[in-house]
Formats: sequence, structure tokens, C-alpha cells
Amino acid sequence: MADQFKYPWNHNKRYNDFSTHFRTLFDGKVQKISVNAGFTCPNRDGSRGRGGCTYCNNKTFQPSYCDLNNLLKVQLEAGIAFFSRKYTSMRYLAYFQSYTNTYAPVAMLRNLFEEALSFPGVIGLVIATRPDCLGKEVLDLIEEFLLKCYVMLEIGVETIKDSTLIRINRGHTWDESVAAIKEVARRSIHNCIHLILGLPGEDHNDFMEQCTVISSLPVENIKLHQLQIHKDTAMAYEYSKFPEGFNLFSVEGYADLVVDYLEILNPAILVERFVSSAPEDMVIAPRWGIKNYEFVAKVEKILEQRDTWQGRLWNI
Repeated sequence: MADQFKYPWNHNKRYNDFSTHFRTLFDGKVQKISVNAGFTCPNRDGSRGRGGCTYCNNKTFQPSYCDLNNLLKVQLEAGIAFFSRKYTSMRYLAYFQSYTNTYAPVAMLRNLFEEALSFPGVIGLVIATRPDCLGKEVLDLIEEFLLKCYVMLEIGVETIKDSTLIRINRGHTWDESVAAIKEVARRSIHNCIHLILGLPGEDHNDFMEQCTVISSLPVENIKLHQLQIHKDTAMAYEYSKFPEGFNLFSVEGYADLVVDYLEILNPAILVERFVSSAPEDMVIAPRWGIKNYEFVAKVEKILEQRDTWQGRLWNI
């Protein structure tokens, strides 16, 4: 019986859950606090393209206090005030989330990261970035901070298919993603890889191939996201003109896909998230109307019904 199976991650969930692991890293509760430091992206400013990713609208995941009119200090104060109401002893990671947070001169990055770490209660950094914005000088800087605090790089990979990367205007290649993942891991910097399931032109076989390839790389954590069409994006315009070019998931269809994905995912990889969420008034499709925890419960139910777990078919 599966209940008697000792999972490699040594807890009872049927997948290697990041939140459970995260609690073992710190003595007490730790929460990410999103901040907007005013970065842009190389596929927005002309360095690698214009317009940004076709699916991207940063307003869909940016808290209201992450306003560029607010200084970094003010944003951290607001975020901490929100979370500290429930847990007064909580500590925090400054989450540089909006756009590409290593796309700036190293001296500027150093000042921003040091400013965040100087704020009371902040004990580490989570830095969202792209594979093509992790040059040697940037990674040298990250290594400096790694010596004194927790640091994780969240790397937007999104897909392993170069044809899709071109279609969504990412402005980097899959080879650049592989090189970045390997170099970040070589330097022992914590990494989390973002992947979108359901991008136009991709199907179930592509997702399974993606999982197999990701499982062969030195990936520490992953965030999975179902494709959502958000207002005020190039993809929203494309969807309005050619909806037949998109195969958007139902809740049930996506939950089944996630379980298929988990079955062949390397069991050493931590799973931080299955779904993306955005304010309902900004979502065009699919409009599921459920909370993240409700979706997680569906995945856990299917895992139990199938009597399966993360990595059961890994390397088979």
C-alpha cells in the first residue's frame, strides 16, 4: 500500500512539497514580502525585443503597496504590517518580484539588496530574473550575499521549446536557460524554475518531455503555472482574434495533467506551486473560480485515487 511507502522526502504528502521543506530551513515562520524596485526587462527596452512577454501583465501578481511611488522601505513596511498582524514573531524574505531583478548595474543591485536586508526582520532575498540576465558579475554578487543570508534565484524558463519562446517573445533561448540553471547550481545558489503549462502550440507530449528534461537538470524547486489569458496583454489580443489557437485547461483537466507531470518528476525537486492566480477582474480565461488551496486538494485527491506519487515513474 502507498501509505506504507517511505517517500524520499520523509513526510506523508505524495509530492515533495516546498512549504513543508521550507519550514525545516528556518527556526520559526518566514514569509516572502514582494517589492517593486523599478526594473525592466531586456525584451521590453529593446536590448532583446520590445513589448515584453506576450502573456505578461505584472499587475496580476503585484500587491497594491508595490507602487514605484513607494520607496523600498515603505513597501517592506506595508508588507510586514500585513503579515505581522497574525504572527508577530515572523521573519521575512524580501521578494524582488516585478520584471527582471538582476537587469541593472551590479552597483545598483548591491545597494538595493543591502537596503532590503538592512530592514528589521528581513533575513534573506528571493530574486526573480531571466536566464539571460545572470552574467558572471551578477552571480559573483549573489554569491557574496549567499555567504551571509538565504538567497534564492527564481528563473523564468517557461518552456523548453525554442519555437514557443519565440512565439511568446521571451527573447532568450532554451540553451541559455540550461546554461543559467547549471551555473547557478554550480555556485550552490538556491534556484526555483518557473514553467507555464498550456502555452499555445504545446500539448501533453510536450509537457511530459519538458518534465523529463527538467528532471535531468540541477533544479532545486519548480513553480508550475497554468496558462491564463490576462487583460492588457498581447496574448489577450491574440486570443480575441484566434481563440482556436489556444487549448485552455478546465480545472479537472489541469489537475490530471499535474499528476501526470508529478509522476515522472525527479523526486528530489521541490514543488512550490501548481497554479498561478490573478485578480478575477484581470483574467479573461480560463475563469476557474477556485482558490489555490482548493486546487491543491484536488491534486492530492487524484494522487490518492491513483495510488501514485511524485517520481513514481521517474527514470522509467
